[in-house]
Amino acid sequence: MPHPRAQFVLFDGFDPLDAVAPYEVLSAGSEFLGGALDVGFVSAEGPRDVVSGIPGITLSATATLDPAAAGYVVVPGAAGPADGDPDEVDTIPVLLSRFAAGAAAPLLRACLENPAVTVTAVCGGSLGLAMAGLLDGRTATTHVLGVDLLAAAGVTAVRARVVDDGDLVTAGGVTSGLDLGLYLLERDFGPRIAHAVEEFFEYERRGTTWKNSGLAAVTGAAR
Repeated sequence: MPHPRAQFVLFDGFDPLDAVAPYEVLSAGSEFLGGALDVGFVSAEGPRDVVSGIPGITLSATATLDPAAAGYVVVPGAAGPADGDPDEVDTIPVLLSRFAAGAAAPLLRACLENPAVTVTAVCGGSLGLAMAGLLDGRTATTHVLGVDLLAAAGVTAVRARVVDDGDLVTAGGVTSGLDLGLYLLERDFGPRIAHAVEEFFEYERRGTTWKNSGLAAVTGAAR
């Protein structure tokens, strides 16, 4: 039986840290687990060199995103200016809109329909999914500057470092990709593996992961 896969979806203008941070965490976790995960970069178009939104950084997708493969699908956000004339500059909203309207959207919809797949997103990746109409009625987070946009797209937006909505796990700003990877390792493989990777990276996971469970806070309660 093949190992579960962790497929990192690259698209033109992606933010490299959104992808590389959880990639390294899950790769290290796989090594500590004796190779339990096959980790790789993919694209909707198949093997190709994908130019990021950071000048001079290009990563190679080695396969086509496969919605039938069990495991994780990780969607990064975009890198670039937040504002500007969209006719003159590729802003982050423009890059995410292109991604949402492109070939990845139907493949990601199929991923969300596969119970053996957990779709995850870092930073603006959840906005890209929402723009594609894939997160209606779901609970997610994104970069602090995009929370209102996420809510306007029909998503229950939560300000948390990581939000676990079952088969959808999202993380906030760009560095939260580290927290996402560590949380997935703890959730699915146990705290000892997550702790081993945490020690190896000399990084302590931040924040409380939001889940739709437990007692809810009373509105207006004393702080």
